[in-house]
Amino acid sequence: MISPDAEPILRVVPGPADINTNGHIFGGWVLSQMDIAGGIVASRHSQGPCATVAIDSMAFIAPILLRDIISIYAHVERTGRTSMAIRIEVVADRGAADPAVKVTEGLFTFVALDENHRPRPLPAPTPTP
Repeated sequence: MISPDAEPILRVVPGPADINTNGHIFGGWVLSQMDIAGGIVASRHSQGPCATVAIDSMAFIAPILLRDIISIYAHVERTGRTSMAIRIEVVADRGAADPAVKVTEGLFTFVALDENHRPRPLPAPTPTP
């Protein structure tokens, strides 16, 4: 669930080239935007390059429409030795009538990479005072 004070990782407006024959935005378009946002969070968390290795779950909840403003929220849900599960949620802003409609959510797994593009351990967590 998106925290009320959360800031989007990415905000995008789909264009006419992104619609399918139903007049909705292609699922592949939103999937790529989610991957970009997840990669930003994973790279920040791992302090370096990362690669998407799995989409563990994906749900298309409601269609994205041509004039929607899409906000993508993402956070680290869990970590392993080299990998991170990133929870990603997409909300469409449709103006005054529907200011926030959750349209898509997923769980993506990213792996931290070293200079040889091989998995590397995640940095140790920073202790909080």
